[in-house]
Parts: sequence; structure tokens; C-alpha cells
Amino acid sequence: MDYLSAGDFKPRQSSESLENTMYSLSNLKAPKGSRHSKKRVGRGQGSGWGKTAGRGGKGQKARTGNMGFEGFEGGQMPMQRRFPKFGFFNPFRREWAEVNLCTLERCFEAGDKVDPEILHSRGLVKDLKGGIKILARGELTKADLATFPANYGLTGWAPTQGHIPSGVPY
Repeated sequence: MDYLSAGDFKPRQSSESLENTMYSLSNLKAPKGSRHSKKRVGRGQGSGWGKTAGRGGKGQKARTGNMGFEGFEGGQMPMQRRFPKFGFFNPFRREWAEVNLCTLERCFEAGDKVDPEILHSRGLVKDLKGGIKILARGELTKADLATFPANYGLTGWAPTQGHIPSGVPY
């Protein structure tokens, strides 16, 4: 089958005028000479690719299924078996969105409400992930986290004003 590329689009010739022709994927054809049929090897000497089918004579590379697996190093002990294994993948790991106290101090005024939606809208957290961690870098004097909803997984709170917001795990 011949197909047209996007640049070589030509509608099929029909008795209809071009204004009434509907263009669709069925009207596309590839440019002539751009598509090649697969080379069929091992189909007789007359083709030039018969008998050994371009693989040479004998040896591991001539066999079917040769060198087909990743990490094969010609019989040498493969890298993935030479190196020591350590660690594991924890399927229950939680990712946290982290915010420093100094960032809250810089981005909020006294009495401002601080909640996950506001942090997201101001660009302080890109994604709420599994919750928000308030890190203890800096000092908080202006903004108040007492309004922060406890159900958003707020953790890592470092009290600087002598109080702990209700419902926040300490």
C-alpha cells in the first residue's frame, strides 16, 4: 500500500469538485519509494540470501535466539550478578510536600489563613502528595498555622509561639 505523508497530501481523483471532497485518513498515501518490503532471507541460493541467510557459517552468532537476553557478557559473570545487592523498595512509602517556616514567614502576612489550597495557589507546594510537612527552618512570627486542617496530614510542626495547633500530630 502506498501512503501520503502530511507534506505530500493529494486527494484522490474523483468526479466531485475539491470543495465537496472530505479529507480523512483513508485518503492519505505514502510517497513513492518511502516504504520497503521486509527482506526475506533463507529462501534459496538464487536470492543471494539463501542457506546461511547472511549469518556466516556456524558459531553462536549463527544460531537462532543468539545474544537475545539483556546483560549477557559472552560468558563472563554479568554485572547484575557481580555487584552486591542492598536496600529494598517500600511499597507503603509516603511522599510529602515540604514547606519551611521561613518560606511561610516570607509569603504570608500576620493573621493570614494558611491551608493546603492556599499553599498550592501561591506555588509553595506543587503537589499535595501524601500530606504536607512543615520543616523547622526559620521562625514563624506572622502567619498562624492554627487554622491548618489536621486531615491534610500536617506533620513535622515545630512550635515557635509556645502553642501546638489542635489536631496536628506532634
